[in-house]
Amino acid sequence: MRKLVYYIGTSLDGRIAGPAGEFDLFPQGDEQQAAAYASWMNALYPETVPTAFRAAAGVAHAPNRRFDTVLMGHATYRLTLGNGITSPYAHLRQYVVSRTLTPDTDPAVTVVPGDPRTLVRELKNETGTGSDIWLCGGGRLAGALLPEIDELLIKTYPVVAGSGIAVVEGAFDPTVFDVAERTAYPNGVTFTRLTRRASDL
Repeated sequence: MRKLVYYIGTSLDGRIAGPAGEFDLFPQGDEQQAAAYASWMNALYPETVPTAFRAAAGVAHAPNRRFDTVLMGHATYRLTLGNGITSPYAHLRQYVVSRTLTPDTDPAVTVVPGDPRTLVRELKNETGTGSDIWLCGGGRLAGALLPEIDELLIKTYPVVAGSGIAVVEGAFDPTVFDVAERTAYPNGVTFTRLTRRASDL
């Protein structure tokens, strides 16, 4: 069965963006460190680079390594719309969970107004694909889908945000994940892959 994988960057205090959706709070290190870090991460998951930036990132022709589908919430998608981009991940199947977004925003984007858990279960049960589903944000959608998240890919940046959008927003529901691997990069970022504990499946 396919997995739902939440791949996201976060501050030390668990914020994936600032109160107004700011992303510039995450330190990248000096120019050399930032370039090396971006190269490492893009090589691991080239399909997570937005289509408009793939050429500049050197992954324009890179095959999808892990994911063939991306799922995002309304607020996450709105960030791309604000930049005039209606199909941010044209190289993937794109789903946006939203009760207010019009379904004809872009023919390459499927708007899902209903329960995201139903959608994820349908996607997980698809046959004929060995690829997984990338949950790219935001925190509220992650909270709604927490029972369905099989794996976490967390980039932890060495900064305290103070406030902002949480990695997972929702009711109190302790869910245990096991650390499968962890890598520290020279720019201070720690990348951790975690899998849902078998007893919680």
